[in-house]
Amino acid sequence: MSRVIGITGSIAVGKSTVTQYLKTHGYCVLDADEISHQALEKESHCYHQIVECFDCLDDNQNISRQKLGQIVFHDPQQKALLESIIHPYVQEMLKKGIEQCQEPLVFLDVPLLYETHMDTMCDDVMVVYVDEKTQLKRLMKRNQIDEKQARLLMSQQISIEKKKEMGDYIIDNRQNFEDLYVQIERVLEVLKNEIVRH
Repeated sequence: MSRVIGITGSIAVGKSTVTQYLKTHGYCVLDADEISHQALEKESHCYHQIVECFDCLDDNQNISRQKLGQIVFHDPQQKALLESIIHPYVQEMLKKGIEQCQEPLVFLDVPLLYETHMDTMCDDVMVVYVDEKTQLKRLMKRNQIDEKQARLLMSQQISIEKKKEMGDYIIDNRQNFEDLYVQIERVLEVLKNEIVRH
């Protein structure tokens, strides 16, 4: 049976760099964001539910992520409704992925791991961390937004400091890539040793 490791962080902390490293080194990484996007496709059983609840179709009867985003961004009730449709689907697909992945280690890349309580699916959680000041700076630069907008985005997630306290393994991404990769390898070493011991 695979050991399931959740990977999370907060917006603009560099989590995708960590998951990319794992993928290129042959590890099984299941991506919750990718599954969320699949949930919006016509083939998905979420499609009709979403279309019934939200006025979000484009001219080709596809769900417009832009329209949907505008509806839910400023309305917590609508956001909660959308999440109540998508999150169970994501969870179901992650479970299927874990079953299909025959590797000793399976990584779940879930940005809102704690917010959606998907940490309950994991044996351990790896948190990619930068301090809030660095996070703010990176987010403003990456998204080309001002401080107010950046802080609004950050406020919609559990703070990175809180996540740092909750995680089992902390990957500090305040330095360079080389330093980041060394930390990832250290965690992998510990995880592999634990598997051998069990």
